[in-house]
Amino acid sequence: MRSKFTALAAALSLVLVAMPGAAQAQSWQCAPFARMFSGLQLFGAAASWWSQAVGRYAQGPVPKPGSVLVFKALSSMRSGHVATVTKIMSERMIKVTHANWSIIDGHRGQIERDVTVVDSSPNNDWSQVRVWYAPIQKVGSKAFPVYGFIYEGKSAMAKVAEAARDAVTDVKDAATAVKDAAATGMKGVAAKVADAS
Repeated sequence: MRSKFTALAAALSLVLVAMPGAAQAQSWQCAPFARMFSGLQLFGAAASWWSQAVGRYAQGPVPKPGSVLVFKALSSMRSGHVATVTKIMSERMIKVTHANWSIIDGHRGQIERDVTVVDSSPNNDWSQVRVWYAPIQKVGSKAFPVYGFIYEGKSAMAKVAEAARDAVTDVKDAATAVKDAAATGMKGVAAKVADAS
């Protein structure tokens, strides 16, 4: 029962992400959003995800769709940041979906979909990146140090998608059962009306 509830909650969250107005009405922190979006079961400050992932998830310096990019903590970003890779554009450019990066309409906590992240490391090793920043409508000039990428997010996303499909199938089955019951009930009512006349 709990897994069905979790799947339904995840499916609803994914629907909210797909509906900009609904998703933007809520204020998100990056870590809970990345956990929901990627399926990785890591908690706490974003920067701590890197050490938490050791022995639980594969990690590395190469971006892959579904992986989570982990930013190091800085004085200006004390908890670090996490973002889920959605597309590989080139060896040095990716797209991510993340929350609570840009100030949008005067507010933090917004979700940004498929925004550009560029490898700005001197050795082309993804050890520092520059990120799209909505207020200036381009990739920012500041380079942020990162730990790397946590993998398995894609398979976790596939599991969430499968659970969501199962939940949708359950809802469709229930709707069909209600429709069949209503049709049967209507035939019974029609028969009673015919018998009465």
